[in-house]
Amino acid sequence: MNDLKDTNLRTLYTPVQPTVRQSDGNVTYTEFLPELRLQSFIYCYWQLKTTRKLSEPFNYRVVADGCMDVYFELTNPEHNYVMGFCKKFTEFPLANSFNYVGVRFLPTMFPQLFKINAMELSNRYESLASVVPHLSDFISNQFNETHHPEKIKKILDEYFLELISKTTFDNDSRLYDALEIILKNFGVIDIETDLDTGISSRQLRRLFEFYIGDTAKTFSKVVRFQNILRAKPSKQSLQQNKLFFDAGYYDQSHFIKEFKNFYGVTPSKAFGR
Repeated sequence: MNDLKDTNLRTLYTPVQPTVRQSDGNVTYTEFLPELRLQSFIYCYWQLKTTRKLSEPFNYRVVADGCMDVYFELTNPEHNYVMGFCKKFTEFPLANSFNYVGVRFLPTMFPQLFKINAMELSNRYESLASVVPHLSDFISNQFNETHHPEKIKKILDEYFLELISKTTFDNDSRLYDALEIILKNFGVIDIETDLDTGISSRQLRRLFEFYIGDTAKTFSKVVRFQNILRAKPSKQSLQQNKLFFDAGYYDQSHFIKEFKNFYGVTPSKAFGR
């Protein structure tokens, strides 16, 4: 294995998926960490499930987070998918009973591990069998509905530890230097002047599209949005503290429009308290 550049994206970036609140009661969303040696590559494993049958189908909204995910139904693991980088929120209409498990890869890591062009998966999900057949087969054959999080973690840890031990990474410091600049500045940068990492803007764009799935500018906007989510502002503080100025938005209407595009609802509705 060729190690990646020392930049540990995990220390710089905490992607948040906030749309299922624990108080919803009958639907729970839980994240759990992979084995320590995997944490530079995989942000988390996650589980989204019903604790009892719902009275009606459930609409699950995924906010833009700059990552790529593999996910499957634990009761039907042969139905497995990969979700690419998305520049807006995505809604999944689910049944009234479900148990989904997922793997959220840190930015660039899915293309690094599977030599897949991230741009080909952007803004959509695809059957995993048509993208990474061996991972699809592994999931189909190894999982069933009796598995609890500890067992899920053990199975996934073993698979990815072996995969990483055999993987040669494209250690292009120019890409990871640019990512580090974006993340350390919470996405508030001038793409033209602040990302001088030794290559042309055209080359940098090509690297971002292959390993992230979109441009540095779009990724920066998602990072900026995610920084707002992590701040967990109240409705009142959004109005009084003008947080949108601090986060690099020109004005409130620009902030609301972009937030709604990434989240699916306005900031006041998302933080409504």
